[in-house]
Amino acid sequence: MIAVIDYNVGNVRSVCNAFRHIGSAVELSCDPEVIKDAAGIVLPGVAAFGYAISALGNLADLIKRVARAGKPLLGICVGYQMLFDQSSEYGRHNGLRLVHGNVIPIPPGSPMDSLRRTIPHMGWNLVKLPEGMDLFTGLEKEKHFYFAHSFYADVTDKAAKIAYTDYCFDLPASVQKQNIYGTQFHPEKSGKTGLKVLHNFAEICQIRR
Repeated sequence: MIAVIDYNVGNVRSVCNAFRHIGSAVELSCDPEVIKDAAGIVLPGVAAFGYAISALGNLADLIKRVARAGKPLLGICVGYQMLFDQSSEYGRHNGLRLVHGNVIPIPPGSPMDSLRRTIPHMGWNLVKLPEGMDLFTGLEKEKHFYFAHSFYADVTDKAAKIAYTDYCFDLPASVQKQNIYGTQFHPEKSGKTGLKVLHNFAEICQIRR
């Protein structure tokens, strides 16, 4: 069973529905015992970083503890951003510090690329999928995913593998650090390709179980 963290922020039910669509057992919960017993945990989120990390509350320490013990963790959108050290969105806010890097605003760009870079970044972008990233097993080298965000993670962790999308600069779209996974894009809104990403995470959870 995969536990989707229920902390009243954003797209938790659509994530659950996507896992159920691919036949994965999933439970939406904030119960520490459910989280401890789960084969893997998913941290979604659609909100400002500071609000989301505050809403997570005491669950933050539990998530860090089980992730550091080896349980697969998938962060999606703001849940992905919370994996990092700190965010500058509406003030300074500490993240879970599971992957090194800071969450900063997408730069406005120059007038020459203004037609290509709008903020917030919303819509489909092509992501280059490097070999060795478990979430993308069975996919081609490039695939489109759906994004909706104004801040991005500037990844500095030497142990992290990174998949990038071109947004007039190399914008990190996904990370993997051992058993910790994150996607800035929304796999649950990215059609069959996104469902394949969730299926791969479910398989990772089964293998590690």
